Amino acid sequence: MKLGLLLLATSLPIAAFAQNSGTTVNSSTEYPNTFSSGSANVKPFDNKSRLFRDWSISVGGGPAFMVHSDLKSIRKDKTNWGYNAYVSVDKQITHAFGLSLMYMRGETKQTAQLPGAAGVKSGVATATTQFDNISLLGDINFSNLFRRVDNHSPYRWAFHGYMGIGLQGFRTSLHDNDEFRWSTTPRRTPLFIKQDIDINSIFYQGGVGIKYNVSKLIDVEARTMYIISGDDEFDGGGWADPNDYDPSTPGSKYNMLNSRRSDNAWTVSLGLSFKLGKHESHLAWHDPLQEAYYRTNVLENASTDLVVCEKGDADNDGVCDDWDRQLDTPAGARVDGAGVALDMDLDGVIDLYDKCVTVPGPVENNGCPVK
Repeated sequence: MKLGLLLLATSLPIAAFAQNSGTTVNSSTEYPNTFSSGSANVKPFDNKSRLFRDWSISVGGGPAFMVHSDLKSIRKDKTNWGYNAYVSVDKQITHAFGLSLMYMRGETKQTAQLPGAAGVKSGVATATTQFDNISLLGDINFSNLFRRVDNHSPYRWAFHGYMGIGLQGFRTSLHDNDEFRWSTTPRRTPLFIKQDIDINSIFYQGGVGIKYNVSKLIDVEARTMYIISGDDEFDGGGWADPNDYDPSTPGSKYNMLNSRRSDNAWTVSLGLSFKLGKHESHLAWHDPLQEAYYRTNVLENASTDLVVCEKGDADNDGVCDDWDRQLDTPAGARVDGAGVALDMDLDGVIDLYDKCVTVPGPVENNGCPVK
């Protein structure tokens, strides 16, 4: 009994909210209509139904600098220039958001000097970092996201923001005039550190960029990115084991010049995006609100001329030939809405010729009964 009540209690709500079988799609050639899915003109989810380009390949490059680190590229007396180059495959998900799989290679040059007597002895240390990054970036199109709803104009400039995570490998070298120099007496060498790309080399990066829509095939972009390595060895300042931060242990303490345990880099680049596909426009340059306003504006300004009796009224009975079922109504006959002459008593004689309109009669007697 209890089991039966439980089944009844669970089945009734399902039955109450079940979809009406009369509005479901039962054929593979049909698509949901307004009643069954809440939207009309639904098309199959395939490449043929796409309206825009949504894939692109981007390449670019520019300078790179080690910043917010122990050894820095930008100092008061000198700027050490490095480089970066990238290539990415970009997929636009919506008009305001996309994803990019990016590979970047770069090199930075940086300098620093230890404090006190150690700095006088070592001089200005120089380091070089060569890095390779593989990252997944989210791309937010702020120009599409924050466009004013009353802005009906097209646009060719767009402001973008980027944020992502990836894996980073690097090779560093550190040279000074004391501990890290080429020497046979005593035997000394510069410090070389290598970090391979693996699960322990996670890094983060974010930045902003400006794109210009040159044509339906090409965009030009300037972007700046900030790389958070999460590694205190990234600038070439030395090993980052716990004893390397202990002043009482031997060895130069370049990694103690900055309290941060993450050496971060900064890149600036200029690049091109090649938009793939055969459609006229790319999804990143499509504003749904602009399209809606355009269509509304067309409807508001359309001049609709109402044409009455396009085919005329040949029998002049007041009913247009477009829907007149009797095109040869006699002149003077009263007609119904379909242009058919009235016959009130249904005797086959129209009222125009019927001498007895309300009483049926033969045609030979002008529609009157025979006595």
